[in-house]
Amino acid sequence: MIAMNFRGPRQIRVDRNKPEPEIKHPYDAIVRVTRSLICGSDLHLYHGRVPDTRVGMTFGHEFTGVVEAVGSGVQKLKVGDHVLVPFNVACGTCPHCKQELYGNCHESNPEATAVGGFFGYAHTGGGYDGGQAEYVRVPYADVSPTIIPKGMDLENAVLLTDVVPTGYQAAEQGGIQKGDTVVVFGAGPIGLMAARFAWFFGAGRVIVIDHVDYRLEFARKFSFAEAYNFREMKDPVLFLKKATDYFGADVCIDAVGCDGTGDALQSITGKALMLQAGDATALHWAINSVKKGGIVSIIGVYGPPWNLAPIGSLMNKGITVRANQASVKRLLPKLIDHIMSGRINPKEIITHRMPLEEVSDAYRMFSGKMDHIVKPLLIPPRANAA
Repeated sequence: MIAMNFRGPRQIRVDRNKPEPEIKHPYDAIVRVTRSLICGSDLHLYHGRVPDTRVGMTFGHEFTGVVEAVGSGVQKLKVGDHVLVPFNVACGTCPHCKQELYGNCHESNPEATAVGGFFGYAHTGGGYDGGQAEYVRVPYADVSPTIIPKGMDLENAVLLTDVVPTGYQAAEQGGIQKGDTVVVFGAGPIGLMAARFAWFFGAGRVIVIDHVDYRLEFARKFSFAEAYNFREMKDPVLFLKKATDYFGADVCIDAVGCDGTGDALQSITGKALMLQAGDATALHWAINSVKKGGIVSIIGVYGPPWNLAPIGSLMNKGITVRANQASVKRLLPKLIDHIMSGRINPKEIITHRMPLEEVSDAYRMFSGKMDHIVKPLLIPPRANAA
């Protein structure tokens, strides 16, 4: 089959001869991919900032597909079902899954002390091949894969595998109250969704901070937010303090993670020398911009083992920090309702639709922020096979 092939940092190739996946366990399914996406989190892998990302791996944790085969133990899916597959590989029975913490499943990634298993996300996420391919093996097929509702646009369905629930959970973790001022750092797809969903929770003001003008303009139109370029500020924290009458924002959301920028020390230690797990500039700004007693929601990905963080400000200001990988399965019922009721049309963030065979160009464009790209969608050659 055709599949994306990781050959090292910033080296993506098309493998035209990767063996098709096979059933390995009674609870497996084989899914023929119909749509997949490239995520900002994939760029962390692409840039070489996530440990144990092995040569030959296929990325992609956002995909839909048609069930082609099922193991003998699968009961909820049948061949021919068109499903959206959440990025969490979750067993559904461990203590964490029973708490609906599907991103922390113990059984799908038992050697990790933090995260659960993820599709296409390095061996720190369990080593599962992902959906930037023609076929994917889906473990625990009765747990997370969800039949796409009749009448749902396929592009909205694929966004339900990560972007929409992750953006929603970013806002949910903020504990937003009616009238709150919410600041979102990062105008990528997750930041755009987090800013949009902040209104759903009753925000009175939403501010987005980024440094790419076309993304800021997108935030104004899609997220209905104020949007500012931190390159035009002497000090983003001081700017936000002034913008909130020196009180600070009620909620700050870090939707950037380890690929941040804007601070020389962070860039040198986190990117150039790799002495810490990426550039934590956005986290610093979030902690220092939120009000005393406020909430910082972290949804941007930081890899192990550690980052420089302003723990003194965190403690002395009495800040609450909430963070986790999104529990997609938990959020799907309400998000499906939001989409089917017309409250949000997530596919508006998809700017580029490209054949899977052009995945290398898609990564280069997405990483370089070329051609006003916001969210690239990949279409495999067998997407419309009978």
